Amino acid sequence: MHEYKATIHWKNTAGPDFLKGRYSREHTWTFDGGLSIPASSSPYVVPLPWSVAANVDPEESYVASLSSCHMLTFIWLAGKAGFLVESYRDEATGVMAKNERGSFWVSKVTLRPEIVWGGDKTPTPAELDQLHHRSHEECFIANSVKTEVVVSAA
Repeated sequence: MHEYKATIHWKNTAGPDFLKGRYSREHTWTFDGGLSIPASSSPYVVPLPWSVAANVDPEESYVASLSSCHMLTFIWLAGKAGFLVESYRDEATGVMAKNERGSFWVSKVTLRPEIVWGGDKTPTPAELDQLHHRSHEECFIANSVKTEVVVSAA
């Protein structure tokens, strides 16, 4: 079993305006390797100036996490199958919707991988579909969520 850690830090800089909801959602994520990332709520959720559009937000990091896990699993499986991956690019998108209780959730994530192959062996469309299917089945993050994850390969 592995344990993963992140330290999330926020500090009130608004004083008593906090009680009126007028405070910055800017905060930092610090990971066990020492990397710190500026974070904030999404400006779609909390309007400017109370959020920071340039910072990463939980929803987009969720989409990136699913995409990254799928990619890492995919390139590992492709290599094991004898396919040389030269590059992998994904412009993943997530959709926020209301669930049956009226609460917002990321209901769908669409992955759009563009893969450049090298070497003499290129997967057939069926082999490519199978690689994506197995990648989804073996992705740790996809196995951890109820969000529908869709792969829309180029």
